[in-house]
Amino acid sequence: MLLAILSALEAAAGVHAVSRMVATAGGAPLASAAAPAPGTIAAIVPTLDEERRVGRALAALAACGAEVGEILVVDGGSSDRTRDVVDAAARLDPRVRLLAAPRSPPGWNGKAWNLQVGLHATSAPWIATVDADVRVGPALLGDAVARAQTDGLTALSVATRQELPDAATALLHPALLATLVYRAGLPNVATGDPAKVQANGQVMVARRSALLASAAFHAARASRCEDVTTARVLAAAGGRVGFYEGDAVVRMHESWRECAVGWPRSLTLRDGFVPPARLALALGELLFAQALPLPTLILLLALGERVPFGRAATAVAVALTLTRIGVLAGTRRAYVRPPFAYWLSPLADLPAVALLIRSALRRRHVWRGRLLVTESAG
Repeated sequence: MLLAILSALEAAAGVHAVSRMVATAGGAPLASAAAPAPGTIAAIVPTLDEERRVGRALAALAACGAEVGEILVVDGGSSDRTRDVVDAAARLDPRVRLLAAPRSPPGWNGKAWNLQVGLHATSAPWIATVDADVRVGPALLGDAVARAQTDGLTALSVATRQELPDAATALLHPALLATLVYRAGLPNVATGDPAKVQANGQVMVARRSALLASAAFHAARASRCEDVTTARVLAAAGGRVGFYEGDAVVRMHESWRECAVGWPRSLTLRDGFVPPARLALALGELLFAQALPLPTLILLLALGERVPFGRAATAVAVALTLTRIGVLAGTRRAYVRPPFAYWLSPLADLPAVALLIRSALRRRHVWRGRLLVTESAG
């Protein structure tokens, strides 16, 4: 009887997840477009102790065309050589400017505050937020703004390509990434529904007027996932928000431990838009649609014909395991030369979902030694 219940839950969760993938299939990634007018875009790069990464990010931004009129690095109080690296970049490109952010006000996390400071330090019509570990292609920001203008979007974020540091991270990172596909569907889509928004704050372009009118960064000041919250606020204010694959590369983490500790906090997609019951339902769906079918299939194959409802349960587990393999093949293009361990990452699905559940239940989150402010999920 328990096997029948498990199989029914897996089937229901799987149908729901696959329906989202089907509904979001068929979109086109960012493509080459005529560059916007010079000075259309101001790139804001929030930093905190990024001396190892920010130099490459700024070199990539410096290769962008005249449509990027400003490159504002807003530093939240780095204790390493981040500012020296930025100063060196500014000597090579006059568009680069270092801003020292005032201390974050009570109730604000550092990244959201840095973005708010940068937003008010420029008058460019389009804002591009770019994390310090991202290398954008020379035409990416222009292509993103051109796509947003053509499609009437308020904001657009980019599904970056990932560099994996080692085999262990190649097991865990794709399993965590797959949770986004199961929960939100495929990239290359746009929506005005806050519940369906996909977003990635590593690279995002947005109309400055919309950010100001909706106070989007203020709304995300204590969010665990400030990028998704910003996009949801813009959608709730009547805008359409897109999420597209594009020419940007990032190395998010330097080890699997760093990935396991750092990414689940934002990957839960928990903010004030998500009631606790809906979050629990979403995480439960991940458990039954992504994490449990492969272990269930292995157990059923080991038991053979000796269990009731075995054939039906096996059929469900096989179908969902094949779905997972399809997702694995599809997300391959999200990685730069992944090691062979990438293809074994479904084995890490159960630990990955467990990390999300654990993170969703945690009240205290620390990033680079700083305790993060976290809002109520209600």
